[in-house]
Amino acid sequence: MKAVIMAGGKGLRLRPFTTVLPKPLMPVGELPILEILLRQLARAGVDEAIISIGYLGPLIRSYLDHSAISKRVRIRYHTEQEPLGTAGAVGSIEGLDAPFFVLNGDILTTMDFAAMYRSHLETQAELTVGVVHHRTRIELGVLDLTEEGRVAGYDEKPTHIYAASMGVYVYSPSVQQFIPPGKYLDAPTLVLKLIEQNRKVQAYTPDALWLDLGNQGELERAQTIFSENLTRFLPDGV
Repeated sequence: MKAVIMAGGKGLRLRPFTTVLPKPLMPVGELPILEILLRQLARAGVDEAIISIGYLGPLIRSYLDHSAISKRVRIRYHTEQEPLGTAGAVGSIEGLDAPFFVLNGDILTTMDFAAMYRSHLETQAELTVGVVHHRTRIELGVLDLTEEGRVAGYDEKPTHIYAASMGVYVYSPSVQQFIPPGKYLDAPTLVLKLIEQNRKVQAYTPDALWLDLGNQGELERAQTIFSENLTRFLPDGV
């Protein structure tokens, strides 16, 4: 089983930390985010990981080449000469001849990756999207207006729940034909392209913790959540 991890971004929302350290190497507890992901994927059966690198890529290579995880997972690298988005790099990677994971290198989750992979196979989807339900509260009174401007309803500080992407996907090999090699492509555009072509895009909603570590507030919160749920994130221990 293979996984492609997107690790080439500049991590602008985590500056100044990411001026010297790539975002996937930011530590959570005693380990970088990227190594936590690789340990989880290895436990799920992934034996080869392709790391798409760009910004500060040599630091990622240096770390992984000297990490114990490289003895459990074969690691190879795909270098982006310019940013290709959250899906673009996949178009140029060879050897993806069976369903494979694609995930962002800055997420923290307790999701069972093996269960998601099985779901992809069982539903015969071409693309499976990991989904988290995100709750957003609007701190205002929201009015329901008619076309004539009459107030038909009033909802004080409503809460809305959205199905949001976790940044974790399982691709079938056929998806590569929709990704032009060397061209920028983000995941939302790819999903819409597949839907337009009447290809099967399936949601997978796990009962799991999930954090997007894109900003300092979430990174700080992750330290507490990770330490309090260590055996859920890494059942085999640190």
